[in-house]
This record gives sequence, structure tokens and C-alpha cells, in this order.
Amino acid sequence: MTSGDSGGVSAVVIAGATRKLEKHNASHPRCCVASAAASGATAEAAGPKLVSPGVHGVHITSAMDGGNIEVLGCPAGGGAAGAPLTVDLAIRPDPFCATDGRAHYQWFNFRVVGAAGRPLRLRLTNAGGASYGSAWEGYRAVASYDLQDWFRVPSTSYDASVGTLVIDHVPEQDVVQYAYWAPYSLDRHAAMLAGLQARSRGGQGSEACAPVRLRVLGQTREGRPLDLVQVGPCTPASAAGVAAAANGAAAANGAGNGSGAAAPARPLRLWLTARQHPGETMAEWAAEGLLERLTDPHDGVARKLLEKASFHVIPNMCPDGSAHGHLRTNAAGFNLNRGWAAPSAELCPEVLHALAEMDSTGVDLFLDLHGDEELPHVFAAGLDGIPRWGPRLEGLQDSFSAALMRHAPEFQTAHGYPPSAPGRANLTVASKQIGQRFDCLSLTIEMPFKDSAELPDPRVGWSPGRAKRFGAALVGAIADIAHMLR
Repeated sequence: MTSGDSGGVSAVVIAGATRKLEKHNASHPRCCVASAAASGATAEAAGPKLVSPGVHGVHITSAMDGGNIEVLGCPAGGGAAGAPLTVDLAIRPDPFCATDGRAHYQWFNFRVVGAAGRPLRLRLTNAGGASYGSAWEGYRAVASYDLQDWFRVPSTSYDASVGTLVIDHVPEQDVVQYAYWAPYSLDRHAAMLAGLQARSRGGQGSEACAPVRLRVLGQTREGRPLDLVQVGPCTPASAAGVAAAANGAAAANGAGNGSGAAAPARPLRLWLTARQHPGETMAEWAAEGLLERLTDPHDGVARKLLEKASFHVIPNMCPDGSAHGHLRTNAAGFNLNRGWAAPSAELCPEVLHALAEMDSTGVDLFLDLHGDEELPHVFAAGLDGIPRWGPRLEGLQDSFSAALMRHAPEFQTAHGYPPSAPGRANLTVASKQIGQRFDCLSLTIEMPFKDSAELPDPRVGWSPGRAKRFGAALVGAIADIAHMLR
């Protein structure tokens, strides 16, 4: 529930019958129950106007972890005999984001109950004003009956003339959930942490994996924990490592010539963050896949890598935004990936906590996992444009990209973002700041909300399973180039 929501219930009268509209505040209804009434009748009470969909009640709600939809109502004739049950919906925006100059929205996630066998036409009426309006072209919504198997709805369409995304679907079961992409709930996050802890201890005949340490780096604006998973050697940072971190911090906003640093006498510090933008849930699915591989005692590649490296993984950088169903911002309406040059305890405590830990440990490799709404590709945004950019970092970046293409055939380098001009990189972005700060390989890894054009899967598109396997593939690519990092 969003901070300040009342959680109250108000009555909506449809053709003389009392209907309940569960809502979280008067202007942002998130839950609607539409039941039997005379066809063509309209709501007479305050709130969204509804027309009866027919003789069987249908319940639509986003009152859940990561939920986002507003139920506007059913247009007249939308439930007539032989016609689909048409429901008008709207995506609830994030709080206004000052750094981006807008209130972002694109993420939706809601449940429909009671529509088995009934044709539905779900119209997201404000899609045209979304943060990435062009991303709706070629997009297909995802749906699931069991929250495990997420499939694409083939008859998703976008009418650019009116800015409406239409999801036409006939559910096969009573309960179906629709979303912009497969959600990754806070409950699943907690279960993942518990599972990693159990695997590190062994038990029930299983072998113990590499050491796993779970820590809380600090609290979010709303008091949720910012979890860190450390896998591998737990030795403290050496004096050389701390000195390198301090030197990097001093140079973070401009110094350095890309000449490289002396090899530290400590395990490599490999950092990975996911879900700075909470609606990019594929990032946490990929982090889960990476962590599962790292903690598999039978994976020889992971075991050899962990002999010389420790992984520091923040699977969810934005727990508040994740809970509220935001696309790009935390509870304060702040885009975390624009706060790394000078993080604020008030606006982005998540970044402040993460960067403080990085300064403490040092960083030899940093990967920041994201999702891209528009491009149907898996790709990396590199370090070009930072003051330290030079032959060493360029060589590392090229070597890692080549290794990742060997391990993950969806990854490619032909399509992506345009490079930054020399000296013009945005150092408020995590990967640019960390690369400059620590003179290390530091990349933003992007995965698609749509599908991988290089290896398409029409049924599921880019999916949780594929994201997890991609996360696991990162381990192999890192192992291939680990000897080059310092």
C-alpha cells in the first residue's frame, strides 16, 4: 500500500444495486468488483462510472506487492451479449522525478478473478503518455495463472491514435495476473535470501557451497532493509585496497588517465547491483540466477572463480519502489541511477549505503543490471566518455563483451545506446561513476522487456527463466576475464 493510502472501502451504486469499490484513496482506485446489473446502466455514486459486464462478477485488483493499475470502469455496451467484457484501466504514475522532469509510468501489475472462459478487452487508456510511449509498438503483455509460468498475450495491441494499449484475452482459469513483465515480489526476495543461507550451510545430504554472508547495508527512505549478499572469501579489504578506493573516490569526478592500477594483494571484489529502477524486474531474476550458480557446490567454474574473488550483490536496490509498483523511482520519486556522484541521505539513501560499502571494500568489477523498454536486445552500456577511459578499460570492456557473447548467445554488441562523447559521460550514473571512481571495468547490462531479436521465443519472449540463465552466464564470462581485471 502506498504511503498515505487509506485502505478504505466506498460504495458504488450500479442500476440501483450496491457495488463495492475497494480503493486506496479517492483519486487512485486500485480494486474494483463489477457484478450483475442491467446492461447499459451507469454508476450513480461518486467515483469511476461502471457499466455491468453481464451476469458473472469479475474482480480486478492491484492491491498487492508491486501492484499497479487504476480501474476506471466499463464503457456502455462493453459487456453486451457476444461482445468482450471491456474494462478501461489506467497506469498509476510514480511520484514526480525532479532529475528526469516527469512522473514516470509504464509498469502495470494486476489480478483478474472470475473471468474464466470470458473474452476480456482490457484497455490501458493512458499508455500513450507513458515514459516510453514508442515501446508499446511490438510489445505483448505477460500473464500467468500460477505466478510461475509467465506467457505472452499474443493479441496485445497498441492504438497510437488514441494512446491506448489493448489486451484481448480469454482466460482459461478463474484467476489470471497480467503485468508489464513478470513481477519479482519482496516475498520471493526474502525466500531467495533464506535459500542462499541454507545452501551455504549444507544439510539434508547436500554439500555446503562457498561461504555466503547476508548483511543489511542500511535502510531505505521507508525503513525497508537494503540487503547485500556476499559470496566467497570474507576477508577484510587490504590496506592497498582501501588506498585504491580512497584514490578512486578523490578522482571520481574527473582525475585519472586510464593507465591502470597495481594489483591488490586481496581477493578480487566483484560487485553487482540490480533493480535500481524497480519496474525492471528482470534484473533481480538475473541476479537470482547468478547467485544460484555461485552457490552451486557442483559448478566447477564458480568454485574456481571464488578461489580468487568475492561477489558483493545487491539484488534489489529499490525495495520501496518495488513495493509500490513504481517504474523508475524510489519512495521519494528519485531515480537512483542519477544519484551516484553525490548521493543524498534524504533523497537516495539506497545509493549512499551502497557507495559507502564499495568505498570500504574497493571494486574490481561492477555490473549494474537493468531492463530496456524499447530495444529487443541484450546489450551493455560501457565506460566511454569517462575521464579515465583509455586503452586498458577499452580492452577490458571488449574482452568481457566477447566472453559474454560466448556464454550467452542473446548478448550482442551491434545494438545499444550511442557512445558518450570523450569527457562527457554522465557521472551521476552508477556504472560511469564506479568505473571512474575505482578505475575498473564497470558496465550497465540491459535486458529487454520484449524479446531477444537474436534468439526469439514467441511464447514467453524475454522471460524470468531466460533472465536467470543469463545471470548464470555472467559467471562464466567473468571467470574468463578475471585474470585481466587487475
